Formats: sequence, structure tokens, C-alpha cells
Amino acid sequence: MSGLERLLLARPCTTQRHHSNGENMTDDVIELGAILYPGFEMLDLFGPLEMFSLLGPERVKINMIAQNKGPVTAAMGTDIQHGPKTLADFSFEDAPPLDILLLPGGFGTLPELGNETLLTFLAQSAARARITASVCTGSALLAKAGVLDGHRATTNKQLFALAVAQSDKVDWIEQARWVDDGNVVTASGVSAGMDMSLGIIQRLFGDEAARTVMTAAEYSWHEDPGVDPFAAELNKAAGVLGL
Repeated sequence: MSGLERLLLARPCTTQRHHSNGENMTDDVIELGAILYPGFEMLDLFGPLEMFSLLGPERVKINMIAQNKGPVTAAMGTDIQHGPKTLADFSFEDAPPLDILLLPGGFGTLPELGNETLLTFLAQSAARARITASVCTGSALLAKAGVLDGHRATTNKQLFALAVAQSDKVDWIEQARWVDDGNVVTASGVSAGMDMSLGIIQRLFGDEAARTVMTAAEYSWHEDPGVDPFAAELNKAAGVLGL
């Protein structure tokens, strides 16, 4: 039996294991909430969800959540109106309690910065979640909602100024593939979300689980969060947009 098969066939129980960093790793099923909004970046969301999904339903339940139930349009580059649609099974009003909150970025971030309903939901859900995670410009929304106050965080390097403009109470890290600051974890642009997700899996389920998922996905994990090959692109897109 392969390592992946052993992992997926393992049954959850109520015992806890102890990680080398002092954190208790649970064998209970993790409730993960994937937050959708018009114009979200597809890989921001589905890259991390693929990683978590490979743990199997015995470890993670994925809940698709949006302001309203129903289809939500993803971005196609800078176009936030004509991308493929993803179905939200829950609205903000009936979303289940979440252990992990996962927020993608995308060009849809810009109009959502003025969406008080979304910002309130993020603030309230993050206060209850075990981990709040964002990818790309999702951290701009978390900053606007006050979730990142007092935390270290990063974001998409090309649009770094967008996130920084949302809060001066955040310790913004310019060179980082992702930043793990306890209950808040933020990733750089797009594909960095998969590296971040493997880091979260490693924290919660152990190193073997993270490496098993990595191998199953045939993905080369950038394990060192401080190695950021795209830091040189800092604010190039932000300058074009006049941010």
C-alpha cells in the first residue's frame, strides 16, 4: 500500500499528536471554508484546495462559501465578469463554523475592498477560526477587515502596494514566499498558495502527510518560506495601475 493510500484510508479519531514546534496536530476532520467573490483568481483558490483535498474527506471537509449561494464568476486575467463559475454551497449567513478560512486574491479584490458585508464576515470568521489563510491580494482584504493587525504578512509582489495601503498596523514582509504568523498565514502571488498550503498541512498533520500530498500532486514544494524568487517584481503591476 502506498503512502497516499495509507493516509487516505486512515480514520479520524479524537486523539492528538504533538508537533516538534509545540503545536498539537489534530486527527479530527478540519472544516475548511473557501471564500468566493466575483473575480477571484482560480489558482489562488483551487491550487490550495487540491493540496488539502488529497488528505481525503477523513481529514478535511471543504465548504464553498460566498456572500450569496449559487454561482460565482472567477477572473480571466484582469476581466472579472466573464470567467468560469464556481458554485457556493453556503452563504455568509449559513456558513458552518470553520477551522481554516481560505481567501484567494485576484482582480476582483479591488471592488471587494468596499464590500462591508464581506469584510465583516472575514473579521468575524477569522476571530473564530484556527487559521486564516490568504493567497495573493486576498491579504489586502484581510488587512482592510483588520484581521492582519499586529501580524506579519505578505502578498502578491507585483501588487504589494495595494495590500500595504489597506493598513499600517501590519508588518508587511516584502521578501517571502509565504508568512506563517500563527493563526494568520499569508502567501505571495498565485502559485505560492500551494506552498503555503503544504506548510499548513505540515503544521496540522505532520511532515509525512505534507510530503505525501506533495508527491501525489507531483508538485515541487518551495519549502523555505523566505526564498522568494519574485521579490524583484515588487510593485511593477501596482505602478502600472497607479497604486
